[in-house]
Amino acid sequence: MDLTAAREAAGRPPVTVVGHRGDPYRVRENTLRSIGSAIERGAGAVEIDVRLTKDRVPVLLHDDTLKRLWRHDRPLAALTYEQVRELTYGGVPTLREALLTAGENRLMLDLPGGDESSVRTIVGTVRECGAGERVYYCAGAVAMLQVRAADPHAEIALTWTSLAPPRPVLLDVVRPRWLNYRFGLVSRGLTERVHRDGMLVSAWTADTPRTMRKLIMNGVDAVTTNRVDALTAVLRKAQAA
Repeated sequence: MDLTAAREAAGRPPVTVVGHRGDPYRVRENTLRSIGSAIERGAGAVEIDVRLTKDRVPVLLHDDTLKRLWRHDRPLAALTYEQVRELTYGGVPTLREALLTAGENRLMLDLPGGDESSVRTIVGTVRECGAGERVYYCAGAVAMLQVRAADPHAEIALTWTSLAPPRPVLLDVVRPRWLNYRFGLVSRGLTERVHRDGMLVSAWTADTPRTMRKLIMNGVDAVTTNRVDALTAVLRKAQAA
């Protein structure tokens, strides 16, 4: 039985391709063009990083400063949205703009450094945009606890960095749909255990075909990658085998 047939027999959907910060090997990460490029190349979801400006506007940026991507060694938290727009020539989009650009496609919101206040603002923006059904959230336990408190119905991918399973009390409170693992931790035994516990497995960040194939054979449900085109090609070959 090939991979596709085995997943169908188990009642599982095809593996989801998640573009890591969009399509960063082709277009600057966490930009509207990068989101669009990932979707055009076959991503079923796009992972983006969301932080707040000084005036509490949710924008797309992984780092806490503009230095790496935009060559300005300025902390985001010290800048208003208008200042960010000026320094990046409009290159850093707002979360609202990203939701509009993605259309009906899914976005996975990573919340680096998210605290209770920022999480509530981000979740509130998603709610105001009517995007709750096509957004899910990922980060560690602290941020995901805040997401669950802000939205009892949010879809959560709990990022987990240990082979030891999360404590039952944490799972009871967070109620994640996914456990999100670094790709090197994933094995067939791990995915089977998570599936038995009623959750899905996502893995990050796989960029070589060999790693992608290994994750697929180990039964993951989603793979986050910087190379959307490479992963879609691997999946096509696996389905044709």
